[in-house]
Amino acid sequence: MRVSELVAATGVPLATIKYYLRVGLLMPGEATSATRAVYGREHVQRLTLVKALSGIGLPIPKIRLILQLIDEPSPSLYESLGAAVGALPPYADEHDPTADYPRARAALDRLGQVYRADYIAVSQLERALAAAEEVGIPMTDDRLQAYGEHIRGIAAADLAAMPQESAEAAIEYAVLGTAIYEPIIAAMLDTEGRQQR
Repeated sequence: MRVSELVAATGVPLATIKYYLRVGLLMPGEATSATRAVYGREHVQRLTLVKALSGIGLPIPKIRLILQLIDEPSPSLYESLGAAVGALPPYADEHDPTADYPRARAALDRLGQVYRADYIAVSQLERALAAAEEVGIPMTDDRLQAYGEHIRGIAAADLAAMPQESAEAAIEYAVLGTAIYEPIIAAMLDTEGRQQR
């Protein structure tokens, strides 16, 4: 397809596509002349992903990191998924895989889940729990049990739907699912709260 068809297929403006090409978020099309190129399904898919990630406010360096993890996953899917989730807010740029994260450890222990300090989401959990304490709404045991029960159900559904054909597909699914569905869950919680008032 020509670039005009790529614009029509994705809803991404031409200027934005050119910018994504320039900064390396979109791979070049196949050149047909000095000034023309054709694009394929992989370009539509990549633009859809970049559009979704930029739409939730991810900065270009974080989007680039996620795309790199999708394009070149490490041999360990666990490590690639961790790094990809770590590129999403709340950011854990200072993640130390050898540190102890006491709040996260305690919460995961109470839920009967595995604690691994090397997994970036553990430091994200630590930061989130600390922030909750700082503002005066700490994660109580009752709240933790209630959240944990429902989140395990959500996680089970997401894992059952995760693509198995490749690490790239699994990482893309996990990143998009985390980034896109978190606001949906928050909105559903808000709607539920309004119905009960």
